[in-house]
Amino acid sequence: MSDRPNTPLLDQVNAPEDLKRFSDTELRQVADELRAETISAVSETGGHLGAGLGVVELTTAIHAVFDTPKDRLIWDVSHQCYPHKILTGRRDRIRTLRQENGLSGFTKRSESAFDPFGAAHSSTSISAALGFAVARDLGGAPEHGLGDAIAVIGDGAMSAGMAYEAMNNAGHLKKRLIVILNDNEMSIAPPVGAMSSYLSKLYAGEPFQEFKSAAKSAISLLPEPFQDGAKRAKDMVKHMTVGGTLFEQLGFSYVGPIDGHDMEQLLAVLRTVKQRATGPMLIHVLTEKGKGYAPAEESSDKYHGVAKFDVISGKQKKTPSNAPSYTSVFAQSLIAEAEKDNKVVAVTAAMPDGTGLDKFAARFGTRCFDVGIAEQHAVTFCAGMAAGGLKPFCALYSTFLQRGYDQVVHDVAIQRLPVRFAIDRAGLVGADGATHAGSFDIGFLANLPDFVVMAAADEAELVHMVATAASINDRPSAFRFPRGEGVGVDLPEVGVPLEIGKGRTIQEGSRVALLSFGTRLQECEQAAISLARKGITPTIADARFAKPLDEDLIRELAANHEALITIEEGAVGGFGSHVAQFLAEEGVFDTGLKFRSIVLPDTFIDQSSPAKMYETAGMNAPQIEAKVLDVLGISQINKARA
Repeated sequence: MSDRPNTPLLDQVNAPEDLKRFSDTELRQVADELRAETISAVSETGGHLGAGLGVVELTTAIHAVFDTPKDRLIWDVSHQCYPHKILTGRRDRIRTLRQENGLSGFTKRSESAFDPFGAAHSSTSISAALGFAVARDLGGAPEHGLGDAIAVIGDGAMSAGMAYEAMNNAGHLKKRLIVILNDNEMSIAPPVGAMSSYLSKLYAGEPFQEFKSAAKSAISLLPEPFQDGAKRAKDMVKHMTVGGTLFEQLGFSYVGPIDGHDMEQLLAVLRTVKQRATGPMLIHVLTEKGKGYAPAEESSDKYHGVAKFDVISGKQKKTPSNAPSYTSVFAQSLIAEAEKDNKVVAVTAAMPDGTGLDKFAARFGTRCFDVGIAEQHAVTFCAGMAAGGLKPFCALYSTFLQRGYDQVVHDVAIQRLPVRFAIDRAGLVGADGATHAGSFDIGFLANLPDFVVMAAADEAELVHMVATAASINDRPSAFRFPRGEGVGVDLPEVGVPLEIGKGRTIQEGSRVALLSFGTRLQECEQAAISLARKGITPTIADARFAKPLDEDLIRELAANHEALITIEEGAVGGFGSHVAQFLAEEGVFDTGLKFRSIVLPDTFIDQSSPAKMYETAGMNAPQIEAKVLDVLGISQINKARA
């Protein structure tokens, strides 16, 4: 405990109502202590740091002014919510962040009344807040009553269309609604697009100091509700004179930009809004991601996501690995394909580093596109490029691809356009929990006609699947791969296109066949070693393709074994379901084949290490072994003698 920060005022805060006892000067100190506590906690747990540091003053001011949880505070994405959790009665558990049975790294309804709406994906906050506002006005009566609805949304999240859909509706309904635009000029990567340029112009047009001398005479420029009670009119006016035409056209009263690290200014504006606002209000707040911690401020990613680190030096304590990550293997393989074919282009949605496309962009700057947090647009943008004769690779996390599914169906699949989907973070992902798990892409892609769906069993297979996707020019395709390091196999010098719809046999055996789709192949091999000690040698096969199925391989496995077990890192309705459908149509079950399918359970698995999450899911080697023994009718008593 000796290295914990000294926080005498923060120690007095057990709930937001405690903040109301402090003076404005003391609230400034609370914010400083809150920043120190956040840095200390995340140094022990890892997690999202930079975003939270940028909203320390804003978080303190909101909770000091408004009456949470009656006033509903909704954080967009919510990876910036660690300071919020500290102030809302969870400080005693803050060092359990993102750990098994610990606090979530995002807001979570089941965790606290101060988390009225769970989030981990982008651009949902304004829609949810508008829903709360309507519920308030129509007599909804949750446990704590309903007061103001407050959405805090980052500038990066404003690149997604859903935010504007919500603002358009809010402007039409004219409900009292408070939207705080947290503008830090950076989401995960530097922002892109016209909105970023527009926000920059709002505060870069003139030096702020030129407005100071005109502050008193410019009071009339304030929106009428603010003319009374503007505690620091001079500082407010110098920002408000810049204007927010776009937001006003959407039906919002606009205030800003204001300094998001100036506690007095924040308190003045929030108090006035709380007292005077009647309809939709947008407060434009300028913040700095990583504020107050030098290593974060100096880092290119502002310490967006960090491992455990040393507070003094900022050095992260990452576990070294001899194997490359799947993401880096994908990136290098795509670069190799692009060097051979100038029609290969790459698209991502605000995740160039996470998907490895930053490396591709460094080599092929004009052929790489970061479209912002806009997966729907990314998919249809790729469809247009494919229709125009290019070879687009759409690189997205599995969980984020869900946001573009309508476009996958309507704009890509129905038109049979050769868009290639590189699906990163497939399967369970660890500390980010259920919101970021890639559980459903096998099911929602493999049910689309003429879609080629692949999963890499290891990093060498991934190299070949990138080449395979590049060679498919008559239909859409997808290949999925997990988060983290590869197995450590030797990588091929060049990727060679695989025969479409053909798997491979890894080990010949008898009685039972294990048909794996994806990286559970290694767990099947480990299970086979243990089974061999019991006198059982299973056949092991790597399906490679969920669509089209390798029907010949499946027939052979079914014909020559008592039992067939499929294994995949996805939910029910995926690869195993397609195999079962094929076997049923073939009449194979009539012959007495015992068929089982190991899939993710029908529940959302909470945060833990990936290995523990897969253990919970029943998909590690011991559980696969147990499934084999069970399907062969070998009882627990006889297992040791088998």
